[in-house]
Amino acid sequence: MTLEKLRKIGLSEGEIKVYSALLDLGNASVNDVHEKIGIDRRNIYDILNKLIERGFISYSDENNKKSFRALHPKRILNYISEKENDLKKIREEIESEIPDIVKKFGSQKLEVNASVYRGKEGIKAVFEDMLNYHENLFIGSGGYVAEKMPYFWQEYNKRRTKKGVKSYNLVRGELRGKIKVFGKYFYNKYLPSEFSANPMVIFIYGNKVANVLWSGDFFAFMIESKEISENYRKYHKFLWDKISSW
Repeated sequence: MTLEKLRKIGLSEGEIKVYSALLDLGNASVNDVHEKIGIDRRNIYDILNKLIERGFISYSDENNKKSFRALHPKRILNYISEKENDLKKIREEIESEIPDIVKKFGSQKLEVNASVYRGKEGIKAVFEDMLNYHENLFIGSGGYVAEKMPYFWQEYNKRRTKKGVKSYNLVRGELRGKIKVFGKYFYNKYLPSEFSANPMVIFIYGNKVANVLWSGDFFAFMIESKEISENYRKYHKFLWDKISSW
């Protein structure tokens, strides 16, 4: 099992090292673990207690000497199942309170609101938000999400199609023939070459307009305003009807 996989279920690097050492050593004292991995003894005690709480290891005490051992590795799967059940309960509790939270959120909205999103997770958050609207408009599309985040896109596009969310893409002209139609409810038209630019795409949905930069560190600047979004919709319609081509 790789360290990265254990990190994904919440173990720290120290916990992983101690757990791996116990898998190799079998029954072992704190000194044995210290000699194998070199972590300070005081830290090892803290880590061992955490692993005991997680149910990954156990200990025995004979003649006032403690020895520790790893439990069966299937305990890892049980631990994940327990976390999934806990998260399911938390989700159910939060879902019941969401309507009240949404009311409070809506009552405090400004007429114009601006937000910044950074990195892949930030861009994913924008895409997830778009699923709440029946229609998404794009200016300057280039198939960037499918290229740069293919696994996210495959799963996301299935959910988009299932919900019937329509995407109207004004694609950069030089990409004609290189961009595939990504399935149902997905429509592409191509801009003239004069509109070619850096990989920056304008997203328009609901009352929101996002300028998304796909080069370097992903970056999105979001403006939420009914007036601004309506103007961008008119701009998209003009380009779609008068300037772009199939």
